[in-house]
Amino acid sequence: MSTTPHPRPAPRRRAALRGTALALALLGTATACGIRGTAVPVDAGGAPSRSSCVVKSGRTVPSGSAAVTVQLECTSQLVPVTRAVNGPDTSEDGVAVARLLLDELRKAPSNEEAEAGMSTAVPQRLTVSGPRPGDPAGTLRLGRDPGELPQVGLAQLVCTYAGTAAADGKRTVILGGPAEERPKSYACTDELRVHPDSADITGTTVS
Repeated sequence: MSTTPHPRPAPRRRAALRGTALALALLGTATACGIRGTAVPVDAGGAPSRSSCVVKSGRTVPSGSAAVTVQLECTSQLVPVTRAVNGPDTSEDGVAVARLLLDELRKAPSNEEAEAGMSTAVPQRLTVSGPRPGDPAGTLRLGRDPGELPQVGLAQLVCTYAGTAAADGKRTVILGGPAEERPKSYACTDELRVHPDSADITGTTVS
């Protein structure tokens, strides 16, 4: 009695079968390790920001206090924040206003401000004083050279002072350091508010 031998799979078919078996084995291993297989890479995108950059409203200014606005950093932008400060009315004294606003910028954000994603880059030990003899009117002298400050911190100062008595009501602020170099004029521009970490903030020397 003769038997007819079964035809052996062609080499190409055998290779395909081995490839399928290997793929199934790898899939089984991945599943055993708790890994889900996927046919294409998945780009989930960046993590969503939870910073609202808005402090809850409803706060009132206590009697005997005044409201001031300072610029804090939130999601790489400057945002205005209103705070209540104690003390006499100093709205006409440029140096006093500059010191008061600097005090507020040096403070750590309140719990509400921190929860909204706000921060400050102004050094805690920074000081400010009035002009020296020979300085242009309205000059403010900082305890550190403006060019040595963190850029965001300098942007906060410039845009907080702009429009107040510290800047004589102007959008530009004249700042100098403790050395003898001539002070410079800094403008609070829209670009500086939107990109305080990268906008041009070199200032213009005031003669």
